[in-house]
Amino acid sequence: MLAKFLPTWMVQATYDISPTKLKELGIKVVLTDLDNTLIAWNNPYGTQELRTWMATLKAAGIALVVVSNNSQTRVDRAVSKLELPFVSRALKPLTRGIKKAMHDYQVTKDEVVMVGDQLLTDIWAANNSGIASILVKPILPSDAWNTRINRFFEKFVMTALVKKYPKLTYRKDININERNTK
Repeated sequence: MLAKFLPTWMVQATYDISPTKLKELGIKVVLTDLDNTLIAWNNPYGTQELRTWMATLKAAGIALVVVSNNSQTRVDRAVSKLELPFVSRALKPLTRGIKKAMHDYQVTKDEVVMVGDQLLTDIWAANNSGIASILVKPILPSDAWNTRINRFFEKFVMTALVKKYPKLTYRKDININERNTK
């Protein structure tokens, strides 16, 4: 059961993920959580760092799609200025949102990666879908009220993961030759 929460890679921040390395892996679509992964949950406008990262993804020919458990209204309001496609009400950790995005972009499991800041939703959904995942640190140390419950349980899961997989650590970027294995 613990392996369901094991991320393929752990990277300090979303914007540290190298589009060049993703391209080397054959990634065509990056699926990303919204709040505290792509943007701060309380700042829907994003940062210049985000816009730069989005531009480098686009230049590498990699699509960026938000996959969020939030409502369509909330996600649309958050990403409209960024002009990003999205899947709302993704129901993570279920596979609905990921499968919809994969279908919409006609990609295989090897051509997509899920980036998120939560083990209990993002990483679990990626593993349930059979795709690679990247766990990132949350942008802000605080969360919206509805995420705080997950964070409480996530501490216990992370402690168990690190005990079973002692090499788990956040890195500056993905290492395409080194994956966390179950």
